[in-house]
Amino acid sequence: MTTSQEGVSLGMPQLPAPAYPADVRARLEADAKEVIARYPDSRSALLPLLHLVQSEEGHVTRTGMQFCADVLGLTTAEVTAVATFYTMYRRKPSGDYQVGVCTNTLCAVMGGDAIFEDLKQHLGVGNNETTEDGKVTLEHIECNAACDFAPVVMVNWEFFDNQNPASARQLVDDLRAGREVRPTRGARLCTFKDTARILAGFPDEREGAVDESGGAGPASLIGLKLAKGELPAARVVHPRDEVPSSDRPSAEEGE
Repeated sequence: MTTSQEGVSLGMPQLPAPAYPADVRARLEADAKEVIARYPDSRSALLPLLHLVQSEEGHVTRTGMQFCADVLGLTTAEVTAVATFYTMYRRKPSGDYQVGVCTNTLCAVMGGDAIFEDLKQHLGVGNNETTEDGKVTLEHIECNAACDFAPVVMVNWEFFDNQNPASARQLVDDLRAGREVRPTRGARLCTFKDTARILAGFPDEREGAVDESGGAGPASLIGLKLAKGELPAARVVHPRDEVPSSDRPSAEEGE
C-alpha cells in the first residue's frame, strides 16, 4: 500500500485535517489578521501565512494548510498547490537547522558537489533528510545569488561563504553540538521555526540582530564601486594577441 509523506494512504479519501488547539488557533488568527492587513488582495498573503504556520510546527502540515485556506477563503487545493511548488516550505518534520549546499553550476565546479557528497556521508543522510538527533536537515539548493563567494552553504538562509568539505563538516558538527555558529555575513543564527516567523514578516526581536543583518559582502560590491569610479577600470586583454586594448595604437598613430 502506497502512503504519502504524512502517512495517509494514497487513493483513499483523507480524513479532515486535525484542528489546532483553541489557544494556538486564536494566536495564529491574530497573527494572520496582521499579515493579511498588509495586502490589498488577501490572497497575496498566502506566502507569508505559509511561513507563519511553518513556524508553528517546523513544517507545513495539513492542519496549517487548512488554516491558511480558512482565513483566506481559498480551497485547500489552492493552498496545497502553492505549498508544494516552493521548496522553502517543508512538507515533513525537519531539523532545527536547514543546511543547504548550493549545487548550481558555479558553486558545483568550485566544490559544491564535493561538499554535498561529503556532508551526506558525514551526517549519514540523503537529500532532504534529517539527522537522528533532529538537529540538521541537509538539502541541495538552487542559486542564492552569492556566486562571487562560491561555493556557498546556507543555514536557515544565512550565508556561509567560500566553504570546503572540512569547513562544512565543522559547521554541522558545531550545530549539532549546540556551539555558537556565526554566518559569514548577516544576523546570527536562530532556529528554523524562528526563521520562518521572520519570513512571515514579523520582526526579529533578538537584541542587535537587525543591525547584524544588512550589507552585501565586499566581493559583491566591486561592480558598484567600478560603476561609481571608486576603483580603477580593469584593463581588457584581447584573447588572441593578449595586448590590452588600452595599450593598442589608435588608427591615427598607426598611420
